[in-house]
Amino acid sequence: MRRDMQLSFEGIRTWSATERVNLVKVEDLKNPDLDPVPQWDCPEFDLLAARVVEARQNHRPVILSMGAHVIKNWLSRYLIALIQKGVITHLAGNGACSIHDFELAYLGGTSEHVPTAIEDGSFGMWEETGRWMNEAIRQGAAQGLGYGSALASYMQAHPERFPHLDDCVLYQAYLADVPATYHIALGTDIIHQHPTVDFGAIGQASGVDFHKFCYSVSQLDGGVYMNFGSGVIGPEVFLKALSISRNLGYQTYRITTANFDLIDLGDYHKSIGYDDPNYYYRPRKNIVNRPVSQGGMGWHFTVDHKVSIPNLYARVMALTGGKGFEP
Repeated sequence: MRRDMQLSFEGIRTWSATERVNLVKVEDLKNPDLDPVPQWDCPEFDLLAARVVEARQNHRPVILSMGAHVIKNWLSRYLIALIQKGVITHLAGNGACSIHDFELAYLGGTSEHVPTAIEDGSFGMWEETGRWMNEAIRQGAAQGLGYGSALASYMQAHPERFPHLDDCVLYQAYLADVPATYHIALGTDIIHQHPTVDFGAIGQASGVDFHKFCYSVSQLDGGVYMNFGSGVIGPEVFLKALSISRNLGYQTYRITTANFDLIDLGDYHKSIGYDDPNYYYRPRKNIVNRPVSQGGMGWHFTVDHKVSIPNLYARVMALTGGKGFEP
């Protein structure tokens, strides 16, 4: 029957990633406390930084959700510093976040040139990335691990393959006992193109991570949720986790939310209708406005990640005398 026809992945060709030209390399990563922090004067951001500090002083969660461009903007070491300083208590991302992080850990580089690679079907067909990540997820799922923990556990078991673990965000989160969860849309990631892909294992491991994320959100009263550049996965996962938490009776109304992106939303608290394209921008609804309708505060910041994240680190460190917080 036509409705049952599928394309077999047998015969897909892969290439070694060691032959690839990478646009992002570990030697280009930005360094907290060493590289200059871009100038950014924003009073509302100062208030957000103060709320982050207040949340951690009161032992409340600070959840950072992100899209892959945070890592592609050479900011891995900032994320690691925020984790190790006790600022971030939960890191969440989409599948691309895990892939770029994984490639930096084993290859020292990531981010291929897509416009040319898609022309001959070589885009994303990297043997080590696809085989090792799918192997890690399959093994982790068999042990009941979440997606992030499965990758970190695999790295710990094969350190000889990963010479750059000091710059691996998910691995450093694992060592710091901070959950790093990845929320996967099947068919969106290059490892889904690999002949060894196991969609059942991916779904199971990402499902475990969703339960972990829901737990962190359930504790969010008095805490902060920040989303950096995730336009779909981050806001959708957050809204569902928040609904689950409230459905189960967790008080999650006194919260602070913030969305960071390059899109200028104008007056983002103003009610708009279906005729306004900004209505369909998920973070505006699912992060900035709806979650705080009964309390709390939501912000949207139009700014580049290369500016916002170094400033977040710098201002929180300034408010804590550079000490951060106990884990």
